[in-house]
Parts: sequence; C-alpha cells; structure tokens
Amino acid sequence: MQILLVEDDPEQLEPLHTALSGAGHNVDGVEDGEMAEWLLSQRDYELLILDWMLPNVSGLSLCRQYRRLNKTAPVLMLTARDTISDKVTGLDAGADDYLVKPVDLIELLARVRALGRRSPLWQGEILRTADLQLSASSLTAQRGQCTVELSSQEFQLLEHLMRHPHQILTRAQIEQALWEWGQEPESNALTALVRRVRQRLQVVGAASWIETIYGMGYRLSPPSEP
Repeated sequence: MQILLVEDDPEQLEPLHTALSGAGHNVDGVEDGEMAEWLLSQRDYELLILDWMLPNVSGLSLCRQYRRLNKTAPVLMLTARDTISDKVTGLDAGADDYLVKPVDLIELLARVRALGRRSPLWQGEILRTADLQLSASSLTAQRGQCTVELSSQEFQLLEHLMRHPHQILTRAQIEQALWEWGQEPESNALTALVRRVRQRLQVVGAASWIETIYGMGYRLSPPSEP
C-alpha cells in the first residue's frame, strides 16, 4: 500500500518507516503537519498513519480535513493519549483505528494489514486476481502449485497492478505509487522493474499478463474467469 506516515519524533519515525517499508509498503514519512497537509493535496494514499500531536497542524486536524474532502482511505491514529474520551474524539474525527504509544511494531503491522484488508479485493492475507494470489505476509506470488518470492518493490508493483486489473496505468501513476515523495527514479527504473516482475511471473506462467501500452504505460490483463 501507499502510506503517509506522519510522526514528529525522528527517533520514532525511522523505525516505523523501516518496518512498514520492510513489509512491502511504499511510505512517505514526514515530521510536520503542514508538510503532510501539502502531500495530501498532491498524492493519493491508501492508508494514513497520523500522530495526534504534531507541529503546526495536529493529526486530529489532518484527519478531519481529510474526511471533509470525502477521502476514504483508512486512518490509523497514533498517540500517547489513552483515555476513553481521547479515543472517542479520534474516532469521531474520522480515524478508523487507534494505537496508543509506545507502539509495538508487530502490532502496528498487524493493524495495517487489517486496515488494508478492507478492500474487497483482499481475502484474508491474500490479494487475488483471477487465479493469481499475492501474499502480503510472505511477499510471494502463487498460481496453482507454483510460488515465487518477490522483493519489496516488485511486490508493490504487482500489488498496484492487481488492484487495478484491466486498467491502463500511466508511468506517472505507477511511479507515484511506488516511489516515495522526493525520490526521482532513473528514467529506465520502471521499465527495469516491470522486466524483473515479468521474469518472476514466468515461474507461475503469468508473465504475459503485464501488457505494455506504448506511449501510455502498463495494464494487467488476466485471463477471463472460466
């Protein structure tokens, strides 16, 4: 998933960012509420993880603004405020889940997986398109009895394509979903990544599913269900 992580303490931001990236997510991590506000106006996210107490614009205000724009991505609120009243305030502001600091990374990743499963495309830990299965817990693709391991970025690309089957995704759309804000991928980086994912999918007989739409981008074209 493409995640916006907002945490003003760099000693907490770094391990959270590392854990989420290691689990196969593309994470924009920032320490300031105003920067987060700007990013939300520029990029689409599939999950927001917001610290309550932030400089300039609080996580609570960010959550309220996001919901007023009718944005629907899940929001996980992180905070040291642990009273029932605080939790009710956070949930009423539009948060979908609430995690009290200090954060246990194993629990955080489980909460993120649970929020990600709200998409109807996911069945448990598995994202399925036709008979191709993508496992978020093991970063593997499986078809029939064949399984292939993927790197974190290979997983992100295949997940993004599987979330939008039969749709042409432009190179810009894919690059935004896979590279963090501020990163400038090499001009051939996406082409090389697609080539690697096709090689992985050869193992499960699905390399031809990724079509190149010349001059536009790429499309995942799984066979029709029998």
